[in-house]
Amino acid sequence: MNKHVISIFTNDTEMSRDVKADLQKRLLDLGCTVMGEYTPRTDLIVCVGGDGAFLETIHKCNFPECPIVGVNTGHLGFFQEILPETIDHFIEDYKNDNYSIQELGTVKCIVTEEDGNMIEHIGLNEITITGRKSYSIHFDITIGGKPIEKFSGDGILVATSAGSTAYNYSLGGSIVDPRLKLLQVTPIAPMNTTAYRSFTSSILLPDDMNIGIIPESPEQRIYIANDGEISSYANVQEIEVRKSTKVVNLIRFKDYDFWDKVKDKFL
Repeated sequence: MNKHVISIFTNDTEMSRDVKADLQKRLLDLGCTVMGEYTPRTDLIVCVGGDGAFLETIHKCNFPECPIVGVNTGHLGFFQEILPETIDHFIEDYKNDNYSIQELGTVKCIVTEEDGNMIEHIGLNEITITGRKSYSIHFDITIGGKPIEKFSGDGILVATSAGSTAYNYSLGGSIVDPRLKLLQVTPIAPMNTTAYRSFTSSILLPDDMNIGIIPESPEQRIYIANDGEISSYANVQEIEVRKSTKVVNLIRFKDYDFWDKVKDKFL
């Protein structure tokens, strides 16, 4: 372990800074190289904070291939497995290779503008597509290239299995075991009247199927959020949402169980 290069990221809370300083000292004492940034030499990323800090780190490092582990100093901490008081156990287990890698899939959307320009966004939890605040949005949805519905409402969310317990869950979507490879399409405030007919519940799809979204009014401003990072577009011709080839390699230790965590966090 004395040759390992470990990059530590943290949010800016006092507790997180203290935990980072303590962890850094312990790792340096073991002969590790500790950095505050990600490089191709990094063997492990440690994120100190909550789930928001974890997602920020993933995006800042551009979905790195090396393993990542979280120390929870936040509230929910669904991705963060280690508690500050169990850092000694973490170091011992990591040193002895007493862990497994949980591979988390990601989702991407490709925005095609009317001039043919294409922009890609990737999310670990989800992609959301909405209109201007307090305005409904109307678009045609296709699945696997086949027309499914004319959607009207605030927007839609496409979540990964790992993201099912995040914004998707607050919208009434299903909790999905992250070992299942799928995409979940969940409506955001859908309209279901005599004038507009939209799905009012989630749709679960194999992760090799693509979702197409064609705005009814191309000039209407559309907002794309990938894990909360918002981009705005006008003159959108089409949006395609599909599985991304990028993965997040999350370290899990022997006592981890997804459904135990669901019970602890939600029930």
